[in-house]
Amino acid sequence: MSDRPRFHPTGPQVLAVIALGGAIGALGRYGLAEAMPHRAGTFPWATFLTNVSGCLLIGVLLVVITEARTVHPLSRPFLGTGVLGGFTTFSTFSVETEGLLGAHPLAAVTYFFGTVAAALLAVQTGVVVTRRATRPGRRGR
Repeated sequence: MSDRPRFHPTGPQVLAVIALGGAIGALGRYGLAEAMPHRAGTFPWATFLTNVSGCLLIGVLLVVITEARTVHPLSRPFLGTGVLGGFTTFSTFSVETEGLLGAHPLAAVTYFFGTVAAALLAVQTGVVVTRRATRPGRRGR
């Protein structure tokens, strides 16, 4: 056991790392949206891929920082709440679903349920794959 005192971040420190991480995540989301623009009434692939990939990374992150490694106390708010919270965009998903609903109800329902199912599957996949990859005794095989 170490004699060093544990670092306990303060409220302002937590808010600062969340804000910084959120800005980084939002820039990543913006970049993906610019790379994959969509017209009104078409399937919003950029938002779909953003949310699903973000959920996959959330599954990976949570296993790494809670089970596999000892990390700095600001890692979770910075990476989880900040970067991945700023990257994923379920508010845009909601607005896009509503926008599709009037003229393209089948696409709206497909987008809604497809995103929810894919996001949940992505989180679970991230968790399972990361647990297997970080399980003790995996080295050297």
